[in-house]
Amino acid sequence: MSMSQSRLRQHRWELDERRRFLAGLEALAARLRRDAQRLHWEIEEETGAGRSEQKTGVVYPIFVEPLLERRKKLERSIADIEAQIIEARETVATAEQELTLHEAAWANRGKGNAAAARRLRR
Repeated sequence: MSMSQSRLRQHRWELDERRRFLAGLEALAARLRRDAQRLHWEIEEETGAGRSEQKTGVVYPIFVEPLLERRKKLERSIADIEAQIIEARETVATAEQELTLHEAAWANRGKGNAAAARRLRR
């Protein structure tokens, strides 16, 4: 395997790794959203519809307070993951562009070698 083939293979591997990382982040975000929705329903069930937002001065049953805190943590985690997803998408796009450039260079190199071989045969 030539050096340029090895580099091309390395770029493909890096792109695949970045795509897998992005897919993992997206799956995590989806799971956290489902957890947040289930938690929201549980809070509504325990406190009554329309009272799921924590309000000052309102006394909630002792078992609802941890649910409200958990929901806040989930919302922060979702926001953090979404920011990471944006970065990961940009990284994947950059890696795709780099791979496209390397593939084009590899294809042009192959064409150049074929033309040189034809000139040598003449």
